[in-house]
Amino acid sequence: MTADMLSMIYAYTAVGVGVILAAAGMGSAIGWGLICAKTLEGIARQPEMRPALMTNMFIFAGLMESFPFIILAFAMWFLFANPFVGALESAIVAIG
Repeated sequence: MTADMLSMIYAYTAVGVGVILAAAGMGSAIGWGLICAKTLEGIARQPEMRPALMTNMFIFAGLMESFPFIILAFAMWFLFANPFVGALESAIVAIG
């Protein structure tokens, strides 16, 4: 029973990590697209603002780029230091 539950925890965690990473990648790609599109739109409207807009774009792009890496760190924590396995072991010890 416990080996079955343990393998289910690992399987569900792997699926969850895959969904988390896919959502982080897609969110970052959408963010990059919006940042670049709005910067180009602003440059087209006011070409003299190009240096300021480009500076802001690179700042926000850096922030947008850090988002998937933070999510990756959380995903790796769930994958390699799975807190749910410790909770299952504690529950098994408490029950019997």
